[in-house]
Amino acid sequence: MLKFDYVTRTVAATALGLTLAAQTAWAETKIRVQSVIPITADETVMLQDFAKDVFDLTGGEVVFEVLAAGSVVGVQETLDAVDAGLIEGGFAWTHYWSGKHPAAMLFGSPVAGAGVGMDNIAFMSWFLYGGGKELYDQLWDEMGVNVKGFMLQPAGPEALGWFKEPIESMEDFRKYRFRTPPGIPGQTYKDIGIASVAMGGGDILPALEKGTIDAAEWCCPKPDSVFGFQKVLKHYYLQGLHQVVVNADLYINKDVFNSLTPLQQKAIEVAANASLMKSMAYRIRENGLALDKLVNEDGVILHDTPVDYFTEYMNAANKALETNAAENAFFKTVWDSQKEFAKTAIPFWAGSQTSNANLGRAYADQLKKQ
Repeated sequence: MLKFDYVTRTVAATALGLTLAAQTAWAETKIRVQSVIPITADETVMLQDFAKDVFDLTGGEVVFEVLAAGSVVGVQETLDAVDAGLIEGGFAWTHYWSGKHPAAMLFGSPVAGAGVGMDNIAFMSWFLYGGGKELYDQLWDEMGVNVKGFMLQPAGPEALGWFKEPIESMEDFRKYRFRTPPGIPGQTYKDIGIASVAMGGGDILPALEKGTIDAAEWCCPKPDSVFGFQKVLKHYYLQGLHQVVVNADLYINKDVFNSLTPLQQKAIEVAANASLMKSMAYRIRENGLALDKLVNEDGVILHDTPVDYFTEYMNAANKALETNAAENAFFKTVWDSQKEFAKTAIPFWAGSQTSNANLGRAYADQLKKQ
């Protein structure tokens, strides 16, 4: 009888131990991610897609809860809140934090393709295989924040923007008060004589309606049309240099990330890498549909950007890059890495892309004749 009781207790204890272990293994980790943009924005939609991938890959163990801008802290306090652990995660464009370190621009929005001709696809090549990811991980230490970053959503090139009247030269452009991004891209506009005004996305349309500004850029046809710029301005220029590459990123408190299992960490990494391709594919379709509607239903007139813009902006951007490299060692390290990558990658990529661009332009011209 004693032997039976011992066996019974042993089996019961083992079963209980297995149950507790299973419960521990299946414990849910919730990571609240506050975005810097509204919950309905395309970027947030794609962020939700990333969150679902992580949920599926971890069997429901890791749950990302996406919060709208301002839910816990102000937009400008997002990264600091992640650093302090007030929220577990944040979602923004890394050039937003250029005030903490100038090299943030080289990851979030390298002005004029970092001055070396990088588009968003070439940038991803540098990031994944040219040493960019390792420098990106170092960026947070350079900033002094307790953060693990993941690049999720490359975009670009962004449109030059919206105008009341056609612009045929830089002389025409300089007549306008123009909403620009913050940091070096916006400063470069000032350097070429543009009345540059930095403001948040949600403030642009009211400023246009009030006449505080009379021209603006934000992103691309789909996000621009969501903001409703076509209601105020009708002249749209697709080709811009200020944000040829722009990346939206996820920030996780490093202590929170380190508390995850290696498999959970790997799931986030895999989902982030998948998001790079998925977001580019998503944007091509959505921007194409949006541009078609803008032109064919909303009365928007599409123009080519004046040729003298490209030379003026590129020259000013290069001067800004050189100045920052001379003043900050880590900025120089990152920019040197991008330049070294570009020596061999860009001549190949630009040359091969020429045929794609010509092919696409020929088809677009055919559509105009139908």
